[in-house]
Amino acid sequence: MSDRNPELQRPYRTRAGTRHHAGITVTTEGVNFSVFSRNATRVELLLFAHPESEVPFQIVPLDPGINRTFFFWHVFVEGLSPGACYAWRVDGPYDPGASGFRFDPDKVLLDPRSLAITDNLWNREQASKPGENARSSMRAMVVADDYDWEDDQPLHHKLRDAVIYELHVGGFTRHSSSGVSSPGTFHGIIEKIPYLKSLGITAVELMPVMAFDEQDVPAATMDLGLQNFWGYTTHSYYSPHPGYCIAPETGRHVHEFRDMVKALHRADISVILDIVVNHTAEGGAEGPTINFKGFGNEIFYHLDPDDRSRYLDYTGCGNTVNCNHPLVSNFILHCLEYWVREMHVDGFRFDLASVLARGEDGKPMYHAPVLWNIEFSETLARTSLIAEAWDAGGLYQVGDFPGYRWAEWNGRYRDTIRRFVRGDPGLIAEVASRISGSSDLYQRHGRLPVNSINFVTCHDGFTLNDLVSYNKKHNGKNGEANRDGNDHNLSWNCGQEGESADPRILALRERQAKNFFAILLLSQGVPMLLAGDEVLRTQQGNNNVYCQNNELGWFDWALTEIHVDQLRFLRQLIGFRKRHACLRHKRFLTGSRGEGMRLPDVSWHGYEIEQPLWEDPDARLLAFTLGAPDREEADLHIILNMSDSELTLPLPPVSERRWHRAIDTYLPSPDDITEREQQIRVDQDFITIQPRSVVVLESHPRPGMAH
Repeated sequence: MSDRNPELQRPYRTRAGTRHHAGITVTTEGVNFSVFSRNATRVELLLFAHPESEVPFQIVPLDPGINRTFFFWHVFVEGLSPGACYAWRVDGPYDPGASGFRFDPDKVLLDPRSLAITDNLWNREQASKPGENARSSMRAMVVADDYDWEDDQPLHHKLRDAVIYELHVGGFTRHSSSGVSSPGTFHGIIEKIPYLKSLGITAVELMPVMAFDEQDVPAATMDLGLQNFWGYTTHSYYSPHPGYCIAPETGRHVHEFRDMVKALHRADISVILDIVVNHTAEGGAEGPTINFKGFGNEIFYHLDPDDRSRYLDYTGCGNTVNCNHPLVSNFILHCLEYWVREMHVDGFRFDLASVLARGEDGKPMYHAPVLWNIEFSETLARTSLIAEAWDAGGLYQVGDFPGYRWAEWNGRYRDTIRRFVRGDPGLIAEVASRISGSSDLYQRHGRLPVNSINFVTCHDGFTLNDLVSYNKKHNGKNGEANRDGNDHNLSWNCGQEGESADPRILALRERQAKNFFAILLLSQGVPMLLAGDEVLRTQQGNNNVYCQNNELGWFDWALTEIHVDQLRFLRQLIGFRKRHACLRHKRFLTGSRGEGMRLPDVSWHGYEIEQPLWEDPDARLLAFTLGAPDREEADLHIILNMSDSELTLPLPPVSERRWHRAIDTYLPSPDDITEREQQIRVDQDFITIQPRSVVVLESHPRPGMAH
């Protein structure tokens, strides 16, 4: 496309159009446009020849007597075809203090339901101050829905059997070592599917892939040449991010995203999207006008009732989406259904999800309409729903998030296991609760272990390597004088801050990383891993690389050769989890023996059999036995010794079987984890456990005995 294309720039005839459906509808006769704006008094549709056109080739004024139905403004442009770009200008009252209205006829607005956007000309500063910004605004593109899914459908995997891998689409393949043909794109993920498959993970959780504002960073950060990298600053919820497309100027955003989903599904890998509906890229009163502020600021955001020019900020990002207003709730629900129905995604993780539990007055609601509408949606009935069950306004709902089938990022699991592995004493009862599915959090509400998403690290905070290498955050490169990021890391540097050449420290760090992996994959609930942890990726102690679109935030693929032993350990550990049903119970452990079981589903131990150290303030040892759900499978005996002492512990008897060592994180590779056929038999009734190590024994039939 170009401005020299007379066919695209000719004046188009228009007619009234229809309010159904919101957004664009492409037909053989042309394109219908429809947007919601309850209090607008004048609306114009702007048509551009291509993404870099600074001025529209046609401006279509909408007549409220012809082009308005209820609160929708609509027009049909005859003969317009895919490839054109468009935007809106909306006028109306401006009275932010009393009414919250922020209509501005100078600002060019994106359709909130844009299916493909381009940001070639975008200037956030220009959109944040008074005056016209047509030459520096974003554009939406008219796109046709002509994709061939080739019978692909969402996978509908059971979340109970999942191993989730959180990754950043751009950062996963942008490093020069990635070897992909299109670094930092959806297509780059396709090229790395063999690696994902070899890990054994069952689902990828993609950090935000809906169109976001890369310029949304503090001024001091932008002065350093940095940009918003993570993407938790969404503005267009129906459009894949143009920065992850090979050629966004062609408008193939939807095709490229669908290609990735289809390829992942062929590899039997589910796709979970991390979505940000708690706030938008428009920020607070000083932020830019992109779409929602210009169409219905007074509806879409929580505003201070005493001064509606001020935005209530429960997110720490300048604004808060008014999720339980009927229009906004409907927008969110339809958006989710679109990504499932039209884009075939398998699940969602909701950033700062407790915002969705706040009513229009900002107060928490258990029966929040948007949450229950999502839960009961037929379209989403088999879609995984995962909540980050807190927000920046102090609402913390881990174990108490509204709804029944919502899983939760279990922040209490993360904190407890971090403390335990670094060596904090007196946590044994708490650790037992966390690794057995957190029944204390979920059972009283009729929930199940699958409601707990267990994790030790995620994008937000230290990587696993940095968790065992740093006691403090080192975020100076972000331009905020190390004020950003969490100070409560519960980390331990193993004796030296940062990089070390001491072989003893390096060996301890590698063992601690294996301990974290082992405990996570041996816990009831759903494990989630952070991409790069399997090869000890470092961010040099930066626990908030949200603005580091560079090697600090990227996956360095050379590490797959440098830390091949760690990679091997995790691969085999995931395989071990998949082989043992006793690690993936549907219901909470009871300590009883079911029909066909040799042993109770769980037995807890300390220095002696069935004498756990629940009340010992100095204890750093927990042992437990998991009975196999049927006699054909192996029982497991697991010992977690996070003390600095070598311990000799008794082993529980197992009828007609003998214990064999499957995992010992103290041993070097390849003896740290062994396949069943190579496991060494334990001939004594006791075993010696080394300091700061995890040992797992697997029961085998005695020679000559049937399974």
